[in-house]
Amino acid sequence: MKIRTLATAMGSMAALGVVLAAPPAHASAEALIRAKCLPCHTETEDGISRISHQRKTPEGWLMSVARMQIVHGLKITDEERRTVVKHLADRQGLAPSETTGVRYAMERRLNTVEAFESEKFTQMCARCHSGARVMLQRRPAAEWEHLVHFHLGQFPTTEYQALGRDRDWFGIALKEMVPELASKLPLQSEAWKQWQARAPQTVKGEWSLSGHLTGRGGFSGVMKVTAGEGRDRYTLAFDGRWDDGRPMQGRGRALIYTGYEWRGDLVVDGTPMRQVFAVEDGMMRGRMFLRDQDEVGADVVASLQQAGNSRVLAVHPAYLKAGEGAELRIVGSGLAGEVTLPQGVKLVGTVKRSATEVVVRVQSDAAARGVHAVAVGKASGGSLALYDSIAAVKVSPAFAVARIGGNGTPTAKVEARFDAEAWAAGADGKAGTEDDFRIGVVPAKWSVEPFDEAAVRDQDVEFAGLMDAASGVFVPGDAGPNPVRRMSASNVGNLKVVAEVAQGGERLRGEGQVIVAPPRWNNPPLP
Repeated sequence: MKIRTLATAMGSMAALGVVLAAPPAHASAEALIRAKCLPCHTETEDGISRISHQRKTPEGWLMSVARMQIVHGLKITDEERRTVVKHLADRQGLAPSETTGVRYAMERRLNTVEAFESEKFTQMCARCHSGARVMLQRRPAAEWEHLVHFHLGQFPTTEYQALGRDRDWFGIALKEMVPELASKLPLQSEAWKQWQARAPQTVKGEWSLSGHLTGRGGFSGVMKVTAGEGRDRYTLAFDGRWDDGRPMQGRGRALIYTGYEWRGDLVVDGTPMRQVFAVEDGMMRGRMFLRDQDEVGADVVASLQQAGNSRVLAVHPAYLKAGEGAELRIVGSGLAGEVTLPQGVKLVGTVKRSATEVVVRVQSDAAARGVHAVAVGKASGGSLALYDSIAAVKVSPAFAVARIGGNGTPTAKVEARFDAEAWAAGADGKAGTEDDFRIGVVPAKWSVEPFDEAAVRDQDVEFAGLMDAASGVFVPGDAGPNPVRRMSASNVGNLKVVAEVAQGGERLRGEGQVIVAPPRWNNPPLP
């Protein structure tokens, strides 16, 4: 299958922040919708035409309102738009289970390689934008049909582009795709009914948080959430530390849509960042990324400190070499009781303990291997990889897209960031088998090489960008024609990403790929 990531599908528009401020007190959402929408839409027995027959994420509704402004001349203030988006996302959103598997679009994971069971869906819907954008909507058949007509009205060349001109695109869209979408993504669903009936979730309190930022490392800490001004609005304060011991602090605010869609806006160590989390049953999961550089982000998991919510979120570091000792930080919620370590790992002493973190010194024996559970009293969920040697190194992500920019142009560069994952051989001692297990992210020496003969010919290593040897952060070249290159080409390229990990007297090698592409011109909330 042709490799295609969200970063290659479309660029992105930094618009999430506009939804965080409190709405004006003088105008209700219903009044705004009547005043702003009914001049074009009509009231029907079952609601307002088009609007009442869709369910979307907050980002989806934001894009709809923005399109009304750009294409149809809707006059609406930023505050009014925030109010409308909040109202629609709360009442016509998606249940948590309906976003499973496609949250990467909301979380700005633009190097995700999409794969769908339906090849027709891939060709008909996911060739111009991400398939996730479609999967994060719900409509009845009549509305999916309207969407087909909208595509040809708004983008008349759709039928003549690749994977369009070789088939009866319009006929297939109406006769085959509309029934398929209406069946798989219906307006009414049992999941949505059940979610609407659920009691509001508890958000206020202390959240134990653990994360990993590619190109920087792991971190953990406590995020205190207090009530803010207005419904579903909160203030937050994060105090933590990186795995290398440096402090990490953040302050900001957050807004919850649809009862669980957490959108945070905060400043961490002087850098503006955003949070896109799903909150459910005392857990937060998602991604935290730079506001103005969304490719720089961290995977995050958090647990609320409350009765009955004892969990181990992570162990920092997540691996231990056989025969060696280390200091481990066990992060979670409700951490009380005896520390249970894998067989072959001895507890030497306890350095520190609280309800959110237990720091212990341990020693493993020479025979300890495999990934094993770590618990603290009734709190479970953590794991520790025990290994004797690294059998293989994998570059993560295996495929990424960077984009040239800057150089006096209005578009910024888009970096590519990589981790080196160490893997151990399974019980048979042979690498590359199904029982191999992941050790974790390890330090590596990074470099780039030409990916193919064309990259050699065009000297892509020299022009496409620079790889930081210590961090795995690749910074692409400048935008614009380069008179030094063949035919004054821009600084695009195709490079092999190489991670070398030292083990004894040898260096283990892992390989990935980075495509250095043209600038990112568009930046929609959902790619």
